[in-house]
Parts: sequence; C-alpha cells; structure tokens
Amino acid sequence: MTGWELVAVCAAGVLAGAVNAVVGSGSLITFPTLIAVGVDPVTANVSNTIGLVPGSFTAAHGYRPELQGQRERLLRLGLASALGALIGGILLLFLDPGVFHVVVVALIALACVLVLVQPMLNRWLAGRRGHAHPHGGVALWLWVLAAGVYGGYFGAAQGVLLIGLLGSFLDEDLQRVNAAKNVLALIVNAVAAVLFVLVAHVDWLAVAGVALGAVAGGFLGARLGRRIPAPVLRGVIVCVGIAAIFVLVYG
Repeated sequence: MTGWELVAVCAAGVLAGAVNAVVGSGSLITFPTLIAVGVDPVTANVSNTIGLVPGSFTAAHGYRPELQGQRERLLRLGLASALGALIGGILLLFLDPGVFHVVVVALIALACVLVLVQPMLNRWLAGRRGHAHPHGGVALWLWVLAAGVYGGYFGAAQGVLLIGLLGSFLDEDLQRVNAAKNVLALIVNAVAAVLFVLVAHVDWLAVAGVALGAVAGGFLGARLGRRIPAPVLRGVIVCVGIAAIFVLVYG
C-alpha cells in the first residue's frame, strides 16, 4: 500500500467513524476503499472489522448514562452476540473465498436498503412503543444471535439490524436502544477481531489506517455529525455501496 493509498484509507476511516456516530453503516465506506486500494475482499473484510473495534468502543463509551440499568440484559444478549460473531467469523474463514465474493454483493445491497429504510423503521418502532415484550425473551436472544452471525461474517449495517430488533422487542426509548446496540456491536466486532487476529491473514497497515481514522471520525461525528442532514449521509452511503458492488462485480 502506497502512502497516498494509506491516506485514502485513513480518510475513509474518519468518514466511517463519523457516519457510524450518526447513522451507522460506516463499513460501506471503509470496506470498498480497501478493495479500491487493492486489498483482497476477504482480507479487506477481516482488516476492516479489526480496524473498526476502537471506534465501536468509543461509541459504546459515549453512551454510558443510557446504559445504566441494562447490565443484566446486555450480559444475556452479549452472549448471543459473541456466539453469533464466532460463528460468522468461522464461516468467513472457512467457506470458499468465492462464496464470500458472491454473498458480499447481496449483503452490501441489503445494507444499502437498510440504510434507506432506517427513517421508516424508526417511525414504525415509535408506533410500537408500549407493546414490546419487557425483557425481549428467547425470541430476541435468537435474533441477536443471528445478527451476530451476520456481523461476524460481514458487519455493514449490523447496527441498523440491532436497532430494529431491540426496538421491536424491548419497551425502551431509542436512545437506550441505541446505547445497547453500540455495546452489542462492540462485542460482535471484538470477538470477530480476536478470531481473525489468531487465524486469518490480516493487512495490519490497513487495520492501522482504518483504526486511526475511525477513532478521529467518532469524536468528530459526536460533535459535528448531527449538523449534517441525515438524508445527505444516507445518500453518500448508498452511493458508496453501489460503487462497491460495481467494483466487486466488474473489478
């Protein structure tokens, strides 16, 4: 990776960190950037997951007040996230790389759709307030497990999935739901990252670029991100996702 390519990866990390702080799905920026600078798709996914862990920690740490009273819930759901991430990471490592190349195109498309429908999803969740199960139950645990598998295999828009699940099954306001989502996403990314460090091929230069950018972007996003219209950010994410699909299919 050349110096200018590393700068591009860092810049993508900054933007991804800021986007994650506002609407999520920052992987739709960093992952295709790594592909564009010549990193193999599976290695790019692995390196991107590891690189985004510091940003996930920053996001979770920033929601400490909203996490009060959720310790027992997060211990239970965190186990589901960890198991799911382990399964997803193993699938990524041991399935034929050609399978990832095909599946990831569909996953990026799904992530783009999730980003587009997030406002409608939030309105729907607001309408369900007061009708959700107070503790989530077995159904939520199993769905969080499935979201963990998705996140361990390919993490883009896992936050949107988790917000939808937690908001549907829990009688909580969206700020506390978002706080819980940040913790579960951190668990998924961290477990998958440990697995990848132990047994996968990692591009550590790519990891460093993404990590440095994501940490800086997370702080910037917390301060400035709310001033940027959400539709603009969603449009950028979807355009990047479409570009990623084009690179993967025709590159």
